[in-house]
Amino acid sequence: MPKVIVTAYNPEWAVGFERLKALIWPAVSDFALSVEHVGSTSVVGLAAKPVIDLDVVIPGAEYLPLAVRRLATLGYTHRGDLGIEGRDAFEAPQGLPRHHLYVCPQGSLGLRNHLALRDYLRAHPEAVRAYAKLKLELARQYPYDIDRYVEGKTGMILGFLREMGLGADHLESVRRQNGG
Repeated sequence: MPKVIVTAYNPEWAVGFERLKALIWPAVSDFALSVEHVGSTSVVGLAAKPVIDLDVVIPGAEYLPLAVRRLATLGYTHRGDLGIEGRDAFEAPQGLPRHHLYVCPQGSLGLRNHLALRDYLRAHPEAVRAYAKLKLELARQYPYDIDRYVEGKTGMILGFLREMGLGADHLESVRRQNGG
């Protein structure tokens, strides 16, 4: 099992995101709404696993087959939703910065979760410090157990999302997805 590695914020993550976006956007720009940098690497100052998360936002689920075809031309392999509603995952081709690529319909639960957490952290420096501290501690405590690492973050994430006004159904879905 791979080791859970959390490192201090690295400004190169933003550069890596821009490089990936420059590759992906031309393939989807005629139908996608945006490519969003999400996850911990998108928050300045936040410790993170050094893997960039990107969401390609599409107008609706009916555009997913087109996104799958277009991303395949770049070497991405569709992996399905992996049990998370409103977020289809793709395996990245070799030779790019480490990243996770998702395609999310506008307004989907998966996208709302990503954007709400990112935006909350970007607006609350004290939350960034607390979340970074927790993530570093969990990585030390569970260095070879990603599931326990994720479960350990769930309560804090739910608190942030609750403050952003996400409803009980949405919060329950996030809790289930994170194994909490």
